[in-house]
Amino acid sequence: MNRLAFATSLLAATLGTPAATPARADFAVVQFASGHCQIWWDSGANPWGAGWKKIAIGLPDWRAARAALSAARSQDVCP
Repeated sequence: MNRLAFATSLLAATLGTPAATPARADFAVVQFASGHCQIWWDSGANPWGAGWKKIAIGLPDWRAARAALSAARSQDVCP
C-alpha cells in the first residue's frame, strides 16, 4: 500500500511540475503589408492573414521589443 501511495504521489508531482513553471514570454516586431510595425506578444505565434514579416524575434521583454521597434523606425524600415 505504501508503494502505491508513493508511486501515485510521484506521478502527481511529475505531472504537476510543468504546470507550475512560469511561461517564457518572448516578443517580436512584426511588419504588416501596409508597412505598419507592431510589437507582437509571442515570437512563436504568427499574426493572422498574409502579407506580414517578422523583423526581430526572440526579444526577452517589452523594453527590448520597444527598442527594436524604435531602431526599425529610425532606419526607415517602419514608417
